[in-house]
Amino acid sequence: MPGPEDLSTQEVAPSPFTPREPVPDVITTAAALGEYAERLRAATGPLALDAERASGFKYSQRAYLVQLRREGAGTALIDPISVPDLSIIQEATKGAEWILHAATQDLACLAEIGLHPSRLFDTELAGRLLGRERVSLGHLVSSELGEHLEKGHGAADWSLRPLTPAQLLYAALDVELLVELRNVMYTELERAGKLTWALQEFEALLSFTPRDRGDDPWRRTSGIHKIRKPRALAVVRALWLARDGVAQREDIAPGRILPDTAIAAAATLLPDTPQALGAIKEFSGRGQTRRRASWWAAISTALALPESELPAASLPAGGPPAPRAWAERDPLAFARLESARAHLLAVSEQVLVPVENLISPELVRRVCWTPPMPPHELPETLRAGGARTWQIELVGPGLMASMSAQVKKHVTGE
Repeated sequence: MPGPEDLSTQEVAPSPFTPREPVPDVITTAAALGEYAERLRAATGPLALDAERASGFKYSQRAYLVQLRREGAGTALIDPISVPDLSIIQEATKGAEWILHAATQDLACLAEIGLHPSRLFDTELAGRLLGRERVSLGHLVSSELGEHLEKGHGAADWSLRPLTPAQLLYAALDVELLVELRNVMYTELERAGKLTWALQEFEALLSFTPRDRGDDPWRRTSGIHKIRKPRALAVVRALWLARDGVAQREDIAPGRILPDTAIAAAATLLPDTPQALGAIKEFSGRGQTRRRASWWAAISTALALPESELPAASLPAGGPPAPRAWAERDPLAFARLESARAHLLAVSEQVLVPVENLISPELVRRVCWTPPMPPHELPETLRAGGARTWQIELVGPGLMASMSAQVKKHVTGE
């Protein structure tokens, strides 16, 4: 049993932050939404926003709860299932700066319900530019404001109704301190000489669109790297497409319908009868019984395909290969890439910004894989690839110099 001196040195958990106001009732009618919109219209300052989705539970990425807060209007929790058009909020806050945390996660689902920012401040991105080691909302609120947010419902199924009081408290707290956090981080960015960088990043976010799944999204199935035979790949493709169709129709996350491990197992074992499919562990559970006929239909179709219709082992290269292959395929390109990486790491350590935020790693790979270009062409090449002005000015000259020096060293053997 510890003595008094031991108790005095024990770490005490911080008290959780509590809302300044009672958690509001969820807005579920157009009339209540209109009333809050009028309060927003008369309010001042930036608008704090957040959205809760049901990732991992639903196929869609729609919002199931939207949280708003503005000085003079208070906090609102809106159910976009009951009131799916929030364009009245857009109109009532026209010209206001919107504050989000990790905006790329929410911009698409907010756009679906009529919310499109014209000005934006992303607190997570601000944290990255400031070199903060942890940039979750909870950690930033703690490090910048000295408050402790109770977390734990972010991975919940927000599509379920009714939402619990604990969920609603969690949701309200997500916007309670966003304005204060934004103000502190704005000052820190200004003090660090990084405000211009941040404003350019926030401007770029206004045109953000989620990355396209590509022509063959089934090729991203977990475990597919171990499957090389065309017939087995056809089974992966058939099962993936069948699962995706069910997931869309039923709005269930694909992995909850059939895990990737099951798809990989079927492609590896190539069952030739429904009974053989049922004998595979991943297909034998009670949850798979009602859909097993659909999975067998997909597999049998793939097994019957003529050789000419089987998928290739890999897609034709549409860009640089995986970096691990560069040294053998193009030693000069590999030398450019290694030098570019060293330069970016040095700049990252100097300005305390993660390498991936200095410039897109994919863009760097594309630049390094192509034949060397005249120095005056690099800025426009980077800009065409999506780099912002601050990124080009910060890393562009050194990037070209380091790549050129490394290539010269490789050629001359110096």
